[in-house]
Amino acid sequence: MDESTSRAEELSRRWAGLSAQQILAEAVGAFPPGRLALSSAFGPTSLVLIDMIAEAGFDIPVIFVDTLHHFAETIELVERVRARYGVDIRIFRPEADRASFEARYGERLWERDLALYQEVAKVEPFRRATSEFDAWLTGRRREQASTRTELPLVEDGEKLRINPLVDWNRGQVWSYILDRKIPYNLLHDQGYTSIGDEPLTTSTKEGEDERAGRWRGSDRVECGIHLI
Repeated sequence: MDESTSRAEELSRRWAGLSAQQILAEAVGAFPPGRLALSSAFGPTSLVLIDMIAEAGFDIPVIFVDTLHHFAETIELVERVRARYGVDIRIFRPEADRASFEARYGERLWERDLALYQEVAKVEPFRRATSEFDAWLTGRRREQASTRTELPLVEDGEKLRINPLVDWNRGQVWSYILDRKIPYNLLHDQGYTSIGDEPLTTSTKEGEDERAGRWRGSDRVECGIHLI
């Protein structure tokens, strides 16, 4: 690797053409034990990765930020996945509970200041969650949205972000989930293709990007953790 090449670029080139399972194995070997995590909001792609990690027997903790505003179906899914795989799921919250959050920031903060809401509800807990890691795995894919079409396999940032399923399409993801009988969020059966916080997520229409139902009506396209 020369001085003009970042580690992310070097790893992206080295791992190009490998399967997702092979990328996971390479990532495990690239970092010291305990320095790699999976960031998951328990969407379809991260469920695929959890299944692959469990199948391979890798010791990779799963980081979940409970913003206190998730759908009940999402919280229920977290426990179904824990029961199925016995994975180390580490949950981080902005406050102890929803009442404490509203006592500090007021009700419906997302309507008054969406940027502040995302910062305090998700980004700040995520920084705490990943402080001990050198890199994290994500389920991001190029096909998910027009803003992700140039997504690299490995991204630079405060910490490296590794996207093992970056070139998978939605059909591949769901074929894997259904073939392996992986638990998934029941809201996907109701037209929700991407699921975030309940007040900021709607179902999507045919032909829309998978993430079109996130922050609908605003110019926001990411929650903020992938911009760290």
